[in-house]
Amino acid sequence: MKLAQPIIEALESLAANKLRSALTILGIVIGVAAVIAMLGVGRGAEAEITGSIQGIGTNLIFVFRGGDEDVRNPKPLTLGDAEAIADTFAAPSVLDVAPALQGSGEVTYSGESALTTISGVTPQYSVVRNWGVSEGEFIDEGDLLGRNSVALIGVDVADKLFGRTAGLVGETIRIEGQPFRIIGILDEKGGGSFGSEDDVVMVPMTTAQARLLRRSTSDRVDIIMVSAISSEAVPQAADEIAQILRTRHRTEIGKDDFTVLTQQDFLSTAETITGVITIFLGGVAGISLLVGGIGIMNIMLVSVIERTREIGLRKAMGARKRDILVQFLVESSLLSMFGGIIGIALGWAIAFAVGKIAEASGTPIVPAIGLDSVLLATIFSTVVGLFFGLYPANRAASLEPVEALRYE
Repeated sequence: MKLAQPIIEALESLAANKLRSALTILGIVIGVAAVIAMLGVGRGAEAEITGSIQGIGTNLIFVFRGGDEDVRNPKPLTLGDAEAIADTFAAPSVLDVAPALQGSGEVTYSGESALTTISGVTPQYSVVRNWGVSEGEFIDEGDLLGRNSVALIGVDVADKLFGRTAGLVGETIRIEGQPFRIIGILDEKGGGSFGSEDDVVMVPMTTAQARLLRRSTSDRVDIIMVSAISSEAVPQAADEIAQILRTRHRTEIGKDDFTVLTQQDFLSTAETITGVITIFLGGVAGISLLVGGIGIMNIMLVSVIERTREIGLRKAMGARKRDILVQFLVESSLLSMFGGIIGIALGWAIAFAVGKIAEASGTPIVPAIGLDSVLLATIFSTVVGLFFGLYPANRAASLEPVEALRYE
């Protein structure tokens, strides 16, 4: 039997029950659309997160307080630690070091206020983070020595307080009720999945220590950022930093009271998390596709029952078991194929809509719908159609002609 004839007969059968066929196809459409949309959004989120991390800099190293939980009397990070790491002889792979204090507080201007991140930084921070100013100047050594009441503000803070991001040098804002003169507007870094880097105010570290972000000791810092001489030297620089801090903190062997993280560590963690989320979302969407497949099997069983006499007549006229089997498999496959095609278009539309909504909410995610996602959804839907159509088709093909003709 030629394949064209079963396809024509299958189309005629589906057209004879338009509403039932449409509802069956809808189950596959929802499943395929969910798979494509969820995989696309998941990959888009992964790309956004990894892009944000890579934008920090390929040779950047972060040093935080805290390491092994069973360390006795863990010591904080200090300015002395930062100076030791900056020693060229002790750490030849290190280029620059920037200790910092970090906290949050309220910034106000002429009745407008914003809760933002406050950072106490040194002039080296600009070099280590590769972060300049769009107007004005960065904090210098004079500001540190004089504990000057000056501030750099991000473009998000500028927009909240002033409604503009230019012509603000010389204006006076209040940070936690204290007056600070704006000396510069930070370059725009953009928002990411970890929040906006532009929602920040920077002040001289000495000023922050004395007036805004007080710590238990005057030389304590929250984080030390280090730039290696090159991206290839990052592992060596991380080892040098760890060895210096172990010596200074006198920790037990194998028990550190600090954590050294490189960009690769952040990327690996982010990729693992987003990978799990993507698989989870795809799995949930796959369940929808299975439900659609069960719908196909249900409708095909109903079709077999309704067409029992027709099947008996065809077999009595010489149709082979294989002919009946192929006929019903073609019907289930067509249902699945139509649902898959529509589902691909709907999935792309859903992913596009999610991207636009995310962009409007300030968290830009560009869904990534690859050919592999389309092929996966298409192949999966086809397999579902064949698998769930096999039992009804086999049941129809196994009917005895005499019993089928007697069926009422």
